[in-house]
Amino acid sequence: MSTTPGQTTQVRLAAYPDGEPQDSDFETVTVDLPELQDGQVLLRSIYLSLDPYMRGRMSQAKSYAAHLELGDVVLGGTVCEVVESRAENRKPGDVVLAFIGWQTHAVVDARQMKRLDPSTAPVSTALGVLGMPGFTAYAGLLEIGRPAEGETVVVAAAAGPVGSAVGQIAQQKGARAVGIAGGEEKVRLLREHFGFDVALDHRSPTFVDDLKAATPDGVDVYFENVAGPVGEAVLRRMNTYGRVPVCGLVANYNGPAASSFGFPAFMGAVLAKSLTVRGFIQDEFVPTHTEAFTREMGQWVANGDVAYLEDVVDGLENAVDAFRGLLTGRNVGKLLVKVGNDPTR
Repeated sequence: MSTTPGQTTQVRLAAYPDGEPQDSDFETVTVDLPELQDGQVLLRSIYLSLDPYMRGRMSQAKSYAAHLELGDVVLGGTVCEVVESRAENRKPGDVVLAFIGWQTHAVVDARQMKRLDPSTAPVSTALGVLGMPGFTAYAGLLEIGRPAEGETVVVAAAAGPVGSAVGQIAQQKGARAVGIAGGEEKVRLLREHFGFDVALDHRSPTFVDDLKAATPDGVDVYFENVAGPVGEAVLRRMNTYGRVPVCGLVANYNGPAASSFGFPAFMGAVLAKSLTVRGFIQDEFVPTHTEAFTREMGQWVANGDVAYLEDVVDGLENAVDAFRGLLTGRNVGKLLVKVGNDPTR
């Protein structure tokens, strides 16, 4: 997808999706960029992050953050190269973490970005294991889940960037990690690449029995990414005083998932087992956990104690289809769109 100098190609929201996002819910346009002003930089997108939370922003339903208006550029984290600068602290060639969304270029205030050092880690990790997904796993698990040595931590969507980090962080803290994913290949990766103690396939007809066998002493922490039947099965295995950080409900994002575990049954389990169930948005932990996350996760990744995978799709024109696949579990690891050339590789 090419543009001429001074232009950007954007993917905008054309309609609010009803169920699974369709191609017709988006429009691609090429527009002129504004002239650079003092304190601004021109950015060229290298990597675009695709994340489940984006689906919620494509709905008019009330949520923790404002929804996109029709005609808005679809939002998203990006790793970009500075092409031109009128800011003292940024120069052409700098690689930065920004938030320009689904577009090839943008003119932004230099204060709205963070410089990345390619010598410390691949720059793409700033959108994954060393970025928002990794921080979500770290802060949510340690602040709410509080796994103790010898306890059992279960995480759904365990082959994704958040879930895979949750299991490995739990192990670094001395806990036992049980990962749940969909399909034989993802289950294999949980065991062989991410090193989970146990990996289960929620698509298996014996999943409920497999979960019971994998958690003979019950579940102390359940990191909730999915909801639906998977969450129901795990909640039935929770121990007294168990903790449930609620990070996401991806099974419901394209429409409510069928459930036999209604509100009375859920609240009955919370009461009977004295469960702590807390939803969270990772932003709330930025002031208290960023320093520790940067230090510990950076060291774990550098040492190979925490592994990661990246699922890279080439071309902004393929972002919509990739996003659709994200919501149905098609990706493995952190899903990125490579929008332009990576000068660090």
